[in-house]
Amino acid sequence: MSECVEKGPGQASAPDALAQDFLQFVVDCGALRFGEFKTKAGRISPYFFNAGLFDDGIKLGRLAQFYARRLLASGIAFDMIFGPAYKGIPLGAALTVELARQGLNVPFAYNRKEAKDHGEGGSLVGAPLRGRVLIVDDVMSAGTAVRESIAIIRAAGAQPHAVVIALDRQEKAIEDGQDAAHSAVQYVQQLGLQVCAIAKLVDLMQYLDQHIAAGLALDQQRVQAYQQRYGVAER
Repeated sequence: MSECVEKGPGQASAPDALAQDFLQFVVDCGALRFGEFKTKAGRISPYFFNAGLFDDGIKLGRLAQFYARRLLASGIAFDMIFGPAYKGIPLGAALTVELARQGLNVPFAYNRKEAKDHGEGGSLVGAPLRGRVLIVDDVMSAGTAVRESIAIIRAAGAQPHAVVIALDRQEKAIEDGQDAAHSAVQYVQQLGLQVCAIAKLVDLMQYLDQHIAAGLALDQQRVQAYQQRYGVAER
């Protein structure tokens, strides 16, 4: 059974062990921080996930292991991996290496922000985009990188098939300057793509509930208030 099956609104679930291990990892290495952070949407968030802080071989390798474990457990089938510039490039490359280490060798490609006008030219690097393409990213807030990736993949004649991300913030997307009723993840799902996340906001809430005694009580209250204001129900 896929570990990415959505729960219905109000449906309680036991803590996801993989998600909890991942959250402990990202807190320990400083990639997940609590405080006050302004998001691209202009909201003041009580937490921030920075994939740029997986900045050495051990951290990046372990991150790739979490991606691979979640992805393989999900049952999602795909033919190749695409990493959107910029953060998706090292994430996609690391995941491709980890999957090969586990016996699944698939092609990998990424895009440049600006097309190259010399050498091989073009804006795509790596394997030709073919078949069912899996997009790798860190956090899907507005979904901008994924939407751009979908257009690139379709233009190449391939199928944007699924997305794997590290953290699903499960909050309302912004459309025309207004809060939407759906999240960026739900919007991408409506386009027909499967979305798989290592951890979600509900997992983060469970993590904070379990670590209140470790001095995270105030952070738990702030994240809960943020969830109540901007969160979306799972579908």
